[in-house]
Amino acid sequence: MAKGHCTLSSSGASPRDLRYAVKEEACSIGTCFVVEQYPTDENSGYTKRVVWIDKAEYRILRTDFYDRKNSLLKTLTTEQYQQYNDKFWRPSSMKMVNHQTKKSTDLSYNQYQFGNGLSASDFNKNSLKRAR
Repeated sequence: MAKGHCTLSSSGASPRDLRYAVKEEACSIGTCFVVEQYPTDENSGYTKRVVWIDKAEYRILRTDFYDRKNSLLKTLTTEQYQQYNDKFWRPSSMKMVNHQTKKSTDLSYNQYQFGNGLSASDFNKNSLKRAR
């Protein structure tokens, strides 16, 4: 298993440092990279994430989140990927299951838009305050 250290960002969060380990295994669509991510921030709510990534297209298929007791807490699965503009893969369906509470959330997306004139500066703190 390959090991290393990198900075990754997740949706809606600041970049954070993670230690990681990578292996390959069979998955529902062929072969996946399985990446174990360990936060270096001791205040993280998770002890690790395990992410299955489609080796051919680099699409995230599943993410397992482990709590501070190292027990499986949640699983996020993404499905029904579509390719936009011949390069952007996006899921139409995402499901988060909390294994401890037995609750789940289903998200459905459609009508993704790319090249709509927005830039990174449209999402800085001041711009977002003005948009309210």
